[in-house]
Amino acid sequence: MKNIEQTSYRSALETVIGLKEKFGDRWSSIAPHNAARMITQNQFKTGLDIAQYTANIMRQDMADYDNNPSNYTQSLGCWHGFVAQQKMIAVKKHYKTTNKKYLYLSGWMVAALRSEFGPLPDQSMHEKIAVPALIEEIYNFLRQADAIELNDLYRRLERGEDVQDQIDNFETHIVPIIADIDAGFGNEEATYLLAKKMIQAGACAIQIENQVSDAKQCGHQDGKVTVPHEDFIAKLNAVRYAFLELGIDNGIIVARTDSEGAGLTQKLPVSKEPGDLASKYLDFVECEEVAIGDVSDNEVLLKRNGKLVRPVRLANGLYKFREGTNIDRVVLDCITSLQNGADLLWIETPTPHVGQIAHMVNRVKEVVPNAKLVYNNSPSFNWTLNFRNQVYEEMLAEGENMTEYDRNNLMDAEYDGSELCFRADEKIKSFQLDAAREAGVFHHLITLPTYHTTALHMNDLTEGYFGEEGMLAYVKGVQRQEIRKGVSCVKHQRMAGSDLGDDHKTFFAGDNALKAGGAKNTSNQFETKQSGIKETPKQETAVA
Repeated sequence: MKNIEQTSYRSALETVIGLKEKFGDRWSSIAPHNAARMITQNQFKTGLDIAQYTANIMRQDMADYDNNPSNYTQSLGCWHGFVAQQKMIAVKKHYKTTNKKYLYLSGWMVAALRSEFGPLPDQSMHEKIAVPALIEEIYNFLRQADAIELNDLYRRLERGEDVQDQIDNFETHIVPIIADIDAGFGNEEATYLLAKKMIQAGACAIQIENQVSDAKQCGHQDGKVTVPHEDFIAKLNAVRYAFLELGIDNGIIVARTDSEGAGLTQKLPVSKEPGDLASKYLDFVECEEVAIGDVSDNEVLLKRNGKLVRPVRLANGLYKFREGTNIDRVVLDCITSLQNGADLLWIETPTPHVGQIAHMVNRVKEVVPNAKLVYNNSPSFNWTLNFRNQVYEEMLAEGENMTEYDRNNLMDAEYDGSELCFRADEKIKSFQLDAAREAGVFHHLITLPTYHTTALHMNDLTEGYFGEEGMLAYVKGVQRQEIRKGVSCVKHQRMAGSDLGDDHKTFFAGDNALKAGGAKNTSNQFETKQSGIKETPKQETAVA
């Protein structure tokens, strides 16, 4: 897809030519074609430009999904700008377009990898400003990917290659980020202030969860404490006001509910009339019937169904929800969020099971027919074991003889080539499409993939490099693979901006420029040999 409102080389050129005429001899050393080239290599001047552009993309993608659920979108979590950059470069290389491909910014990875305190658990203990800082970093790296690729195209054009169409229809590496604001890092004013910073850095979609901010836990761990709906709605409003204040009128709010696995609440909301939201929330609280004479001083009591009841309260002051209410709470959370400004839902689940997800989402759709889900394809799930268990149940129901399988040890490698393994892997392979079609999942993401790939690759390289393979471990396992697969950063000097910088220095200093890309630059060893390219001198208006 061509950039929306993309600045053309021609219009930029004409603008700079006009400015040269205005300022006369003082601008004699400014070459309009160089300036126009730099302008078109940086389509997005601010983070708000990015937020508006990417919000438009997401809104269109949401409409496409409503028309056909096979139009689901995907992302991978990235904890550094370089990781995000290489991901999007690979997306363009393999699929020729960034269409329906996003980025995810995980609060878990910010806590584990980006905090000045050092590695932290996912409990909102990291610096809140680390989140917008990472968004800005990611988009700086993606803008540099644009500049590097366009700079290469301009160089090829000047050598006589016919790449004008590629320049005119260049597709940016800039894509939407769904950014995790955890539970809002404080009260609703704190949420508003942080949301503004995230939007100004470029975020078009902000994901917020209904846990208590100062008691936040990872969605796949125990001890989660949720807030009453009124408190969560206030934070949804805070995020929406932040979008509106900054002029992003179509920004996206992803409302996450942790109620499926949360059994506690910190507050008992005030019900003003029977059946209101506070009343529904209170109905979920576990209580025990009491007589007034059995009640101690300063105890909290409720009237329920004409009887006096006492909410079950833990020693830490938290209240318990009734067992078996979690799914009903999830459904009410989702409906309430969509009715109060959220655009997309996120339901944390205990396992990746399409039927279980669909059961909840379909109940939501009875009230909000176009409800759509962002789903966490989490590494916290043991995907192999989960799907082998699902297939085991299916095969058993089909009358298959399952005596060759140890139900308590299905993860064992001895089953890797079995029929059960094959069927389970096929279900994993189709999981995203199945969930998009059957369970309303608009966006699939993996929160922590690059956390795990970094650890895995370092494990493999370390084993070989410090062992008998020595340098061959790096050459065979890394560099040769980069060369064979055309991975852009094999020429790491270019990827860091060396060629781009050389051209800029030439623009600025002319023949006096001290450039890095000469004959003694060892990166030349990685150049692809090309033939039949005619060198042509640079012209003042060489690019139309």
